Amino acid sequence: MTIKAEYIWIDGTQPTAKLRSKTKILSGPRELAELPVWGFDGSSTNQAEGHSSDLVLQPVFSCPDPIRGGEHILVLCEVLNTDMTPHSSNTRALLRPVAEKFANQEPIFGIEQEYTFLKGSRPLGFPEGGFPAPQGGYYCGVGAEEIFGREIVEKHLDHCLAAGLGISGINAEVMPGQWEFQVGALPALEVSDHMWIARWLLYRTAEDYGVTATLDAKPAKGDWNGAGAHTNFSTKAMREGYDAIITACESLGQDGKPLEHVKQYGTGIEDRLTGAHETAPWDQYSYGASDRGASVRIPWQVERDKKGYIEDRRPNANVDPYVVTRLMVDTCCTALEKALQV
Repeated sequence: MTIKAEYIWIDGTQPTAKLRSKTKILSGPRELAELPVWGFDGSSTNQAEGHSSDLVLQPVFSCPDPIRGGEHILVLCEVLNTDMTPHSSNTRALLRPVAEKFANQEPIFGIEQEYTFLKGSRPLGFPEGGFPAPQGGYYCGVGAEEIFGREIVEKHLDHCLAAGLGISGINAEVMPGQWEFQVGALPALEVSDHMWIARWLLYRTAEDYGVTATLDAKPAKGDWNGAGAHTNFSTKAMREGYDAIITACESLGQDGKPLEHVKQYGTGIEDRLTGAHETAPWDQYSYGASDRGASVRIPWQVERDKKGYIEDRRPNANVDPYVVTRLMVDTCCTALEKALQV
């Protein structure tokens, strides 16, 4: 039986990469290791020049296609050059060796993906020529006067579950038309792969409703919350003791790390991390228990139990999950490794 395999990849658009996909008809094996490589025109995706534009799609993750149903599949791919080396836009290839290096520390992530629905150029729920009521009742709200886009959100959740993704929850966010879904807790490569597929499913689901989903960090200027991707992180040592929690928090604030991370935490970071709307200023680092105005929050139950995880609140909604997980593993696990050697 032939099936449709939707090959999905991340392009080279700057400053924020886009998702691309195309359909391959398969009549042979459907196991990941047996899926064929495929090619595409990199000059049309900001990944090559026209005089030498062939690039390669290498399948790295597959799951059921919940939109087409049946035996059809979604196939996430890394982008390679024709000599089978990673393309310069391939951030997954940079994460792999870091994840392998620190695998013994068992790092895991939970990423909270905020996003905003747009109808035309305005967030869903914003009236034409004006503004809705101020923020207050929209977060986790109910009722047609405060909630916009729930039908799309529920359909997206169903699609993620049917695809077997590690989605762990959804909620309405602080601004009208703004929502969040969470993926994890999973290892770095897995949480990132699942996040990219969940993003593709979000865009594809909204498409059927004539609505656009955006990861813009500040989709509405003024006194409205931005959109982030709060990244929850722990290692085995952090899940067992509080000293490791403090070591991880302090490592993120040392030796130029705050700026190194923030520069790679998504486009428009200065517009979102202003010190208002539950954020810390982008150029200042802080951490604290139960503090949503800190760069990194230690949840209250973690402080009480003296073990658990931390939440980096700085990443934008449009952050590349391969990048944020690589940075956090490299910074925190290096510090934790040194601490164990002392």
